[in-house]
Amino acid sequence: MTSSTEAVTRDWDGLTIPAAGSYLLDAAHKRVGFVARHMMVSKVRGEFADATATITVAEDPMQSSVTATIQATSIDTTQGDRDAHLRSPEFLDAEAFPTLEYRSTGVKSRKGNEFVLSGELTIKGVTRPVDLEVEFEGVGRSPFGQDIFGFSASTEIDREDFGLTWNVALETGGVLVGKKIKIEIEGEAVRQA
Repeated sequence: MTSSTEAVTRDWDGLTIPAAGSYLLDAAHKRVGFVARHMMVSKVRGEFADATATITVAEDPMQSSVTATIQATSIDTTQGDRDAHLRSPEFLDAEAFPTLEYRSTGVKSRKGNEFVLSGELTIKGVTRPVDLEVEFEGVGRSPFGQDIFGFSASTEIDREDFGLTWNVALETGGVLVGKKIKIEIEGEAVRQA
């Protein structure tokens, strides 16, 4: 928390942004979700319940950075059998690779409150470059005296790029699980003392 006299926000290029500092993803106000095609006709949604992130807001906001860790065993699609399969070696292999990791490498561009955050995503021991489309949602101070800001982010990855190649061919054509996975993140970050 900051003292009551310390600035919570600052103006930057027409946008009100958080003060520089280190912020942690608020576990109670976050969703790390994904969407996958199923049998070529519908979508399955899920999320990782256990995810942490540190966001360093720099004096020059375009130099800000993010590191995130997601626990593979926390995957939840509301179907126990499917979740067990996703944790298995045929997908995430959560026993051998307990975490998914993201580390930003830079902020590429900005338009209004939208940014492109470049980084590296590691799944199942494979690291690939991944850009996140980030929308800055706002900044303020909670009733509990915490300095917070909100954001959302999304991207699409090809799961096969990360070695997640399991599939079943369908009699009607196509496959059981789509290759493209949409990632959807919503969250609040809390400034650390």
